[in-house]
Amino acid sequence: MHGIPGPHEISLRTMNPRFAKIRQGFVPLTGCTGLAVCRSSRRWVAAGSIRVAGWLAVFVILLGLMAGCSKEESAKSRIEDVRRTIAIPVTVSTAVERTVPVQLRAVGNVEAYATVSIKAQVSGELTAVHFKEGQEVKKGDMLFTIDPRPFEARLKQMEANLAKSRAQLTNARKQAERYAAVVKKGYVAEEQYDQVVANAAALEATVKADEAAVENARLELRYTSIRSPITGYTGSLMVHAGNIIKAVDTEKPIVTINQVNPINVSFSVPEQNLADVKRSMAERVLDVCVTPSGEQCLPTKGELTFIDNTVNATTGTIQLKATFPNETKALWPGQFVSVSLTLGSESGAVVLPAHSVQTGQEGQYVYVVKADSTVEYRLVKVGRQVDGEVIIVTGAQPGEKVVTEGQLRLAPGSRVKIVEGSEPSGESGRP
Repeated sequence: MHGIPGPHEISLRTMNPRFAKIRQGFVPLTGCTGLAVCRSSRRWVAAGSIRVAGWLAVFVILLGLMAGCSKEESAKSRIEDVRRTIAIPVTVSTAVERTVPVQLRAVGNVEAYATVSIKAQVSGELTAVHFKEGQEVKKGDMLFTIDPRPFEARLKQMEANLAKSRAQLTNARKQAERYAAVVKKGYVAEEQYDQVVANAAALEATVKADEAAVENARLELRYTSIRSPITGYTGSLMVHAGNIIKAVDTEKPIVTINQVNPINVSFSVPEQNLADVKRSMAERVLDVCVTPSGEQCLPTKGELTFIDNTVNATTGTIQLKATFPNETKALWPGQFVSVSLTLGSESGAVVLPAHSVQTGQEGQYVYVVKADSTVEYRLVKVGRQVDGEVIIVTGAQPGEKVVTEGQLRLAPGSRVKIVEGSEPSGESGRP
């Protein structure tokens, strides 16, 4: 009986070649039937199938990733090949070596060369205004007229008092002369003579006082006609004809006049530059160029004329002023301008257009066009910027062509085609 396998054992061997191992686990157990062994074997077979399916899925995913990477690398390779094959149109400029100015730049404020606030020196009724608001007036032009009649009457009164005092003085002098002739003979007492002389001297003082009163009345009458003390432009009119104005009103002027030719521009530079400014100013007249908003540098340059006597302790700057002829009235009081103060010049500087320099993750760079019409990515160190150009400290040599337009389409090694409209050497950004 032990040498003949039972029907359950035959079925298990047929289902699984590893039945021997399974059977070894079940034979020692009492009460275990062939059906239990069959169910356990089925569970083992199902678990093995799941593990095999999992490994197959992982293998398929790895094959897919490898295929994707291969495709990506192939696409990148094709893009690089296209970039090296197709010539990208660009504009270029040639790096040049030349002498460039050493400048200090700041934001300045235009100030009137002179400002006069017109106020009345006598009180009265304002009878006439002889200009329009904003009008240019010349030195000596009539601006206002105050009612002169009260002042004319006062002048006449002062002149009458002066005539009376002069007549009295004349009589007192003659009387003193008569008393001088008889006092020596003893006809009059010396005390009486002294009194006559004192009266004559007092009348002389009275005449002088009356003469001063007449001069003051004439001066007040002259103040009724207000004239412009400078040549300039009038501002807003604060008092109109018919109003009563007070003498030397401290609250507000009647009108303000600004002289704009010449004109000043005030600006500040860091105190670290003060020594350079003073040294350069001692050697020569320093040119200053200003650029109003939306305009190019003015054709007529100004001169530095003022250095403040104190450094601003709060801002650490020193105030400077430049004077401009301003015949064309391009500058106007209160206007903000860009200021360039030229201290000297730097020779042998390599310059490029400012927009040829780009900024990337590694820093500032340019694309240099090589002899085979491909571009080289090159990092540069940039110095000062002057009139739309930058000084290249390192990274570019004189004579090299640098891309100025079309950088965004380029990559290292890209082939380019130089198109018309490329900027002349070293002339980009020039006014």
